[in-house]
Amino acid sequence: MARPHRPNLGTTIKAVMRDVARKLPEFAHVDASRILVVAGEARRASRATVRPLAFADSRDRLSTDRKRAKPVVQIAGRRMLYVVSFRPMFFLRSTPEKRVETILHELFHMSTRFDGTLHRGRRHAKLPGRAFQEAFGPLVDRYLPQCPQQLLQALAFDGEVIMRHWLERPAPFHHVDEAGMPTRQGRRVLFTEAQLFYGPAKMVTARR
Repeated sequence: MARPHRPNLGTTIKAVMRDVARKLPEFAHVDASRILVVAGEARRASRATVRPLAFADSRDRLSTDRKRAKPVVQIAGRRMLYVVSFRPMFFLRSTPEKRVETILHELFHMSTRFDGTLHRGRRHAKLPGRAFQEAFGPLVDRYLPQCPQQLLQALAFDGEVIMRHWLERPAPFHHVDEAGMPTRQGRRVLFTEAQLFYGPAKMVTARR
């Protein structure tokens, strides 16, 4: 018996990122080709998480004191600046509109310099509760009417999809010696397609 077609949800998510960068000036700095999209494990009520691949103090993969280094994540020969992990709450009992909101939420946290760091003024600690929604909500309201129907339909899929998963997940950072080499012997520095695989994820879409 033939296996039912399983769409690649990561492709749809990247298409939304590209589309919003074209349509909203507030996201014009976003380059979806420098963002790795993966499926992640559950983390309480979190729907997604963005991980920066540069330090805030140096805006580089090496910290200013040169004692810590971010991993290098390289896909198709290109260094990624951010990793966005979509968690089970994104997939289960959600709506396409809520999924679009989650995607934009993670982009909103990225620095407008798009240099691998996060925007310091857009952290939840800086914009608690209603303040965050007042800054972010209007962007979602402006984009949703412009979002192509084919993308909303793809995000309304109900069933099994495929996404990239980590086979070996990089640590947030590692310590390095004076020569810039990892202090822990055998520590992996470079992560590529070899440390990722395509696997299933279950989409359960809430019906209106």
